[in-house]
Amino acid sequence: MLKLKPQFDLHRDVISDIVRKEASVCGASEYSGAVDTRILNIERDGGILFSWKGATDTTRIGKYDPSTNQNKFLYTFDKEVCVSSCSINTEETLLAVSLTQNTRGMERLKPLSKCLTLLIEIHPINNTKVLKAVDCRVKVQFLHSEADGRAALESHLLLLTEDGYVDLYHVLLTKQEGYRVVIANPERLCRTAERVAEDFCWIQWDGATQRLYYLTVNDKVLIRCVQFYLKHNCETVLELPLEFPANPFRTVKFVNLGFDHYRQKTSEEEEELVRMQVFTDRIGSMCLCHSQPLLDTQELIYTLVLIHKDCSKTFRVHLGDELSLQKAAQLHPVFIPIGYYILVYLQGCFLHCVNTRQQEMLCHSLFLSDGEVDSDLRCQSADVTVFHAEEESSSRLLDLATGRILTVELNPDFLLQMLRSSAPHRCPRSPTDAQRLAALHCLLVYMGNDPNLELKVIDWLCDNVNAFESFDQIQEFILASLYRISYEKSLSLDKVLPHSAVFDKKEVSGCLLEVPGVLCTTEPHIEPVFKGKARGPQAFWSELQWNTERTRYLNAVPNPRYRPSHIQGDWDKLRSEKTTSSHLKHVEENTKKVLSMVDTWCLDKKLVPLFQEEDYQQRALIGLTVDKLREHLNRHLPRLGKKKIDLLVVNYVAKLLELIRHMLESVWLKHQLDPCVFCFTQQASPAEWSVLHFMFRILEAMKGLCLPLPPGYHTLTAVLALRCLPHHTFLQYVDHGVLQLTESFVARVMTDLDNSGANERLKFCILKRLPEPMERRIYHMWDHPVSSASISRDYVKTLLEKPNRNKGFTSTDGEKPGFTSEFLPLSYLAKKLSDIEERAPNPFQEQETVDARFVEESALKQTRILLGYEEK
Repeated sequence: MLKLKPQFDLHRDVISDIVRKEASVCGASEYSGAVDTRILNIERDGGILFSWKGATDTTRIGKYDPSTNQNKFLYTFDKEVCVSSCSINTEETLLAVSLTQNTRGMERLKPLSKCLTLLIEIHPINNTKVLKAVDCRVKVQFLHSEADGRAALESHLLLLTEDGYVDLYHVLLTKQEGYRVVIANPERLCRTAERVAEDFCWIQWDGATQRLYYLTVNDKVLIRCVQFYLKHNCETVLELPLEFPANPFRTVKFVNLGFDHYRQKTSEEEEELVRMQVFTDRIGSMCLCHSQPLLDTQELIYTLVLIHKDCSKTFRVHLGDELSLQKAAQLHPVFIPIGYYILVYLQGCFLHCVNTRQQEMLCHSLFLSDGEVDSDLRCQSADVTVFHAEEESSSRLLDLATGRILTVELNPDFLLQMLRSSAPHRCPRSPTDAQRLAALHCLLVYMGNDPNLELKVIDWLCDNVNAFESFDQIQEFILASLYRISYEKSLSLDKVLPHSAVFDKKEVSGCLLEVPGVLCTTEPHIEPVFKGKARGPQAFWSELQWNTERTRYLNAVPNPRYRPSHIQGDWDKLRSEKTTSSHLKHVEENTKKVLSMVDTWCLDKKLVPLFQEEDYQQRALIGLTVDKLREHLNRHLPRLGKKKIDLLVVNYVAKLLELIRHMLESVWLKHQLDPCVFCFTQQASPAEWSVLHFMFRILEAMKGLCLPLPPGYHTLTAVLALRCLPHHTFLQYVDHGVLQLTESFVARVMTDLDNSGANERLKFCILKRLPEPMERRIYHMWDHPVSSASISRDYVKTLLEKPNRNKGFTSTDGEKPGFTSEFLPLSYLAKKLSDIEERAPNPFQEQETVDARFVEESALKQTRILLGYEEK
């Protein structure tokens, strides 16, 4: 589960070098004496301060530089001393050291105090100034300073005492003889001390961000954070009340403030009640982790206070009866931040990979019992110190017992193995659906920037097409991959953008809501109090405050997370053409933006013919998705700005289309399909069946999410389906809405298939299922008597419905319709009828000469016959 990379080894990188130097001091080829090398502190630049016992009964201090892999000598005490704390300033001109009284019968330090704190000039070695001589432990730590001329003559030192207070010393320096750096007015140094904190029982230093966290227990348990700025002024920026047991720390606890190898722990310290550490991330998240073992019930309680999510999550894990005899200090887990995950690791018991951004459901965090953990991390939590920098995705672990520093990362191979096999490596049982879902999200979101890893996940999807019982892996793949492209822009997007299809389910499976043996409770509204002002590069605090306030707002409003399925009503309305032309134009503009952003990688291979036709329905759905998603983000996250939101939304939908194409190209290559799959006359291969099944699953997943598909996807699916399925089954798929008859597909059917009996029946069945406008267009492409008759009927109907051919009037030569030669028999017939019509006399047209006398006599005769006066 964990991938460990060695970064530093005390024996390899330091002790071997020290032995060579001591041998040269003694004038010997080899040095056989004990050097007793001990790590003292790790500075902000990664430099490692260490001490060792010299050949002449001296104590020396050096620094290992990780950038050059070189060791540098700093200072030598002329006798053996016990260095309990040490720090060096950025310019390496001052060394602060705390010495504890030697209790093993050797010569005591003078004055007779338990701890002596010194400030030593080491550029070059000049003077030593005593800062404190007290009867309690003292920790020293220099603040980071910028490497400019003014900063080089000014250093700032923190003194943190076991009596529960912190002082900040402002040390002014001066140069003598052009190179000697000495303290200016050393007698006035103690007067510059500034009280920073007091009455604390726990304190943590974060050198990467120059922050000091400390815990006070007065009327209530309160944690405060002090931020140090570039000008070395400071202010309290955060206060947070906590629910802790009475007297949680029996002695003052120092975190990330060096290592005291000479302190003998008392029995009370061995029974440590609470262990705590704070981690932050540059995007504006803060997580406070603390643990509390319960020996009487063999349980461990650990809590993650997610300040950016305005909640805390408490987990209670049963450890087993065999651990009841262990000490409490051995039952505290190690908290390891890796990206936005917090790993809770207790050797021999469990590893819990807690997702601090999608914390609503347990299924997005991975819990592994001892038998399932594949890790080479073998160390007691009491010997491990965790170092984490905001700009780094991994963490560093220092194991004091071995003197090694390891870089810790999540192992993608283990997660892939968990997806692929029914029982992962070293795992006695098959992984649960919740474990698979958590592993899938970790691979896609946290590690998904690796294209090779994404290909491996797609390969797993191809081999596991059928949906799992509790979740649809294709829907999860699509939403998690889309979430990856935007999750680093703002923490608030966690509550607004969909990252899992589980939230769309009407009823979530119980296996996704619980972990066997783990009880989880969530407490909302942790009520942090933000103080001060965010200055310069410390905009972290304003971002954290905004994230917290926005989370509270999103928790209060209904349906803050965008759900693609909610646009189904608008999509039905758009398809039924019950919308205005202006809205259709707006939707089409959105579609053009998306298609212009679609990347064209692998398009030159022409593996999958997508984006090569006008699919009006999918184009409309693309534009509608952009419109609705943009509207949702503008409503809930106006702080991002309209331009940024518009770009985010267009990229989001474009990435969706690229993702579908990437999946198809991967499965195409996996099954080695060639261009003959587009020919209707050949029999389908088993590989085509597999590809068709995968494409049907994509159709099902996208339909469930109401998300658009790339133009041409339905045509490609119909072509493969016609090759693979019997005709009657194919038509049933059409009738049930699984397949869509696109104009491109039907045109190919009419032109590529011959008019044999089976094909003729298929074509008639397809034509009956087409809308009338498409049917008329398709008839022109089919060379068949029925289609010819239909074309003739339509043509005659068109001629007879000409608006300028009114009944009762002959058309002039200029009004004669122009006959086309598309269908010559019909054109000839229409021309003959027109000529006969022109030659026939018009009864309404007046004659040139009329015999009026004849007309009168004829009329009189007819009248007399009608009256019976004459016979005919």
